[in-house]
Amino acid sequence: MIENFLTWLESLVPDTLGNVQLIEAGVASLLVVVALGAGWILSKYVGPKLRHLWETRAGYESELAGRRIRDMTRRFTTFILCGFFIGIYDWSLIAQVILALTIAISMGLFTNDLIRGVRMPDWLGTVMGLTVFGATALGLVGNIDRITTAMSRVGVDVGTNRISLLVVVSTIMTAVILLAVARVLMKLVSHVISNSDLDGAQKVLGQKLATVAILGAAFILGLDVLGIDLTALAVFSGAFGLAIGFGMQKTIGNLIAGIILLMDRSIKPGDVIAVGDSFGWVNKIGVRAVSVLTREGKEHLIPNENLMTQEVENWSYSNKNVRISIPVGVSYNTDMDHAIKLMSQACDDVPRILTHPKPVVWMLEFGDNSVNFEIRCWIKDPESGVGNFKAAVLKRVWDLFREHDIEIPFPQRDIHVRTMPAKTAVPIASESADSTKIPAAE
Repeated sequence: MIENFLTWLESLVPDTLGNVQLIEAGVASLLVVVALGAGWILSKYVGPKLRHLWETRAGYESELAGRRIRDMTRRFTTFILCGFFIGIYDWSLIAQVILALTIAISMGLFTNDLIRGVRMPDWLGTVMGLTVFGATALGLVGNIDRITTAMSRVGVDVGTNRISLLVVVSTIMTAVILLAVARVLMKLVSHVISNSDLDGAQKVLGQKLATVAILGAAFILGLDVLGIDLTALAVFSGAFGLAIGFGMQKTIGNLIAGIILLMDRSIKPGDVIAVGDSFGWVNKIGVRAVSVLTREGKEHLIPNENLMTQEVENWSYSNKNVRISIPVGVSYNTDMDHAIKLMSQACDDVPRILTHPKPVVWMLEFGDNSVNFEIRCWIKDPESGVGNFKAAVLKRVWDLFREHDIEIPFPQRDIHVRTMPAKTAVPIASESADSTKIPAAE
């Protein structure tokens, strides 16, 4: 249809080369306007739907991300339409340049938005956008061969292989673009897994396996795009195996230990654990270490291998219910039944204590200064803190004991003197140069 339209326009003007080029340039410009308008319409009506789909699938809401999605939709639509237009007709040079520049600008801006959208540095997005713009424009116009030939000549020979500037630039561009696409896919897959019905450990394991699979696929695809034969990597397999066996022994050991921990679900994100002097809840299970967040806000990074070889107290392995023991002492002059009743009431007044199992108060022993009791109660949220819970129970016990005049004894010593001996006066000699003081008799 476009060819017939151009033939009809050319029949209306004198058949000269300049007139033909101007007509085709005008038609190409009109097609560019059509492509830009179609892109604007799709970004206006389809962009919000794509934004909603992204927020639903990726779990990331941002006004900036919404604008980038609309811009990427407009630029991708322009690129597709102009690419279609440039391929259906043998355009003259001016028209070809107009369409090629539109395609190159659209691809450059699209690449820039993609790089920045996955939270890579802004400068990297600008550099990649300009590079894609230049490569696309020169490739469509037909002058890319000279540049690639010149870049191929700049390089060094390493054995039988040659590392040229063209190889380096192509490798960097391929790696950056594939990494950006991989980040988008990892974000989508991670959100899908996190919203699934799997438990915490299975979700983390699924996210890690998906990350490894996506990065592995991106790596293999990058090698294929760059034209690198996979059999060439067999030369490095022996050295790589030795590196894993010696230099990366601990790293690989921690990685495997982390996968085992996630598979047998002995430790899950959110569990309250105690390892040595570290006590807190598991914040994250990483590739190398487990992050344990304490009540003080400190984050202890414990290697995964240590959790496999050391004894670990997991307070929430099968369930999160934890029994807390709180010692309390009362005076020997206290009504013990009344004290037990008050301690039970203190347990009822603290909201974090579970009613099932029911809290109990045990009389343990007759101490030197007090009758020692122990309050035993259960909580289901140890990650909210144990020390603050004990403080709340003891504070309530203290208030009830004071209201009912129950004494909490403390160690003290009283000396009872039955008789006092008569004081004997001892004369004190006056001071002299060679005399000494005689101390008074006690």
